[in-house]
Amino acid sequence: MQNICGQTFWKQLKSEAQVVSEKEPLLASYLHACVLSHHNFETSLSFILSNKVSDQVMPSITVSEMFDEAYLLAPSMLEAAMADIQAVVLRDPAVSDFLTVLIHFKGFQALQVHRLAHYMWQKGRTDLALFMQSRNSEAFSIDIHPAAKIGQGVMFDHATGIVIGETAVVEDNVSILQGVTLGGTGNESGDRHPKVREGVMIGSGAKILGNIEIGKGSKVGAGSVVLSSVKSHTTVVGVPAKAVGKPKCTMP
Repeated sequence: MQNICGQTFWKQLKSEAQVVSEKEPLLASYLHACVLSHHNFETSLSFILSNKVSDQVMPSITVSEMFDEAYLLAPSMLEAAMADIQAVVLRDPAVSDFLTVLIHFKGFQALQVHRLAHYMWQKGRTDLALFMQSRNSEAFSIDIHPAAKIGQGVMFDHATGIVIGETAVVEDNVSILQGVTLGGTGNESGDRHPKVREGVMIGSGAKILGNIEIGKGSKVGAGSVVLSSVKSHTTVVGVPAKAVGKPKCTMP
């Protein structure tokens, strides 16, 4: 699937929402508030995310204003969000439409909240960024340090228990399942977290520890513990993980 332009993407998303609204009347008002009442993707996404992570102290309108600012000044965040949705539709056989990802998939939602936290971190608003990290963790059970760098076309599948450390890097078109840790060994300081290159697939429960590189197009088996770098287009499994072959495709 090639990334489609923003207008086409939004038109398709609204069409899907309209179909579901007519098919399931009990969801009509919800879909109207989340999608159909909006004029573009950014206000819809801002509304959904702000209502997910707001609380009694930090109201949704305040969080929404933060998202609106970020989307205005850093439009690449919106491009990444659209690419993330399309990635899930492409890779997850249980999903066939954009709407399902937008309103139901907490992995997608948590990733977009992280993008806001990362934006704030880069702007030097570190306390606000850490607050967003905390709310993200409480709302979705996913903990990503706001300094971590994450590309686009990324899929967090199921997503519960994902932990990504401060100096980690996740490049484009990576898939990460539930319970994955990109963490430190506890014996390092400074740049101490993994660098996951483009097209990698990380199975559920895998632990990748230390300032190591997971090469482009590699695959890490479920439950593996990876303590050393993995070459490109290599499959590793086990505790500790060892190379056992190559993925069946260049981008698992």
